[in-house]
Amino acid sequence: MSRPLAYITGASSGIGQALALRYHRAGWRLALVARRAADTEAWARSQGWTAEDCVVHAADVRDVQAIVAAGRQCLERQGLPEVVIANAGISVGMDTAIFDDLEVMRATLETNVLGLAATFHPFIEGLRQRRSGRLVGIASVAAIRGLPGHGAYCASKAAVVNYCESLRGEMRPYGVPVVTLLPGYIDTPLTRENRYAMPFLMSAEDFADRAYAAIEAGVSYRVIPWQMGLVAKLLRVLPNALFDRALAGRPRKKRQGE
Repeated sequence: MSRPLAYITGASSGIGQALALRYHRAGWRLALVARRAADTEAWARSQGWTAEDCVVHAADVRDVQAIVAAGRQCLERQGLPEVVIANAGISVGMDTAIFDDLEVMRATLETNVLGLAATFHPFIEGLRQRRSGRLVGIASVAAIRGLPGHGAYCASKAAVVNYCESLRGEMRPYGVPVVTLLPGYIDTPLTRENRYAMPFLMSAEDFADRAYAAIEAGVSYRVIPWQMGLVAKLLRVLPNALFDRALAGRPRKKRQGE
């Protein structure tokens, strides 16, 4: 119990799994949240981790009751985390002309935005009282501008950025930083389905190293890798006509079932 505790959602693969490995390497205890809890438990044990090193909590962040219950279970079994990382998310293409894709948008917003807030909820009061800790929201560089075929995902990640900014102001009087991280293209099972070029693609392990450093520093906002940060700044100021022309004909993200 003397070791610090990191609580990470979406820990069954990709960024979440890489962050779990990075925090364990730094000597932290882990509370991992995943829908595929049995698989995540098996993976954790394959690393040689004991129950003192890592506890897996089963929950789908889209289910508010379930994710809040997972947080409360963590508090009861492992204590109040020093870092809470809301990483779980989904990314599915959509076409507003197709009725069924409205449900894709609902699921994306419920998972990526409401699920993030529900992840933080059980820990807010404890962190305020302790006056220390970190809340970390994983957004995306896709939050910067809307990409054709990515309406649900871009909208959800833009909401994450603004929500975390609001929360940052609320937590500042209590000395609890809120860190917003915007990954660029990270090599994960999600991005391997993309059918378009992914500049500055980096491994999940490299992302986790840089994310860990940013979280420890308590930065308020960071795009990773830095090259995508420069691209993001350019995209912010690019006139709409040029932006639209640059994206004309760009392949869209796969829709559900494609």
